[in-house]
Amino acid sequence: MKKFLEEFKAFALKGNVMDMAIGVIIGAAFGNIVTALTESFINPLLQLIPGNGEVGGAFYIKGVAFTYGAFITAIINFLIMAFVLFCLLKAVNKAMSLGKKKEEEAAPLTKKCPLCCSEIDIKAIKCPCCTGDIKE
Repeated sequence: MKKFLEEFKAFALKGNVMDMAIGVIIGAAFGNIVTALTESFINPLLQLIPGNGEVGGAFYIKGVAFTYGAFITAIINFLIMAFVLFCLLKAVNKAMSLGKKKEEEAAPLTKKCPLCCSEIDIKAIKCPCCTGDIKE
């Protein structure tokens, strides 16, 4: 049991797991902010759409009311969250790439023989295929 708890502690305190936990908590808090935004500002705009006074109104088929306000609100919440997460990830990726150096192109290891066009070692002075002298 002690070994199991030690393994769990090592797993739970790894950087990736803690980062993910913090991300989930911040995401939930930001989700509440977006929900409040849509309920306080966007839903009143949706109430302007003709209907029975509910958010976004409703339509009726054979006497059954289909309210679409909550669905529209959920779509708007999703779009706002997706846009903000996209911008956030774009900024994080940009910040992560600032410190990295661009990799230099590796020097070529081979060259073409001017006589037979086969690839040979860059240091070769004689082609192993056609035995021609390389003057480069």
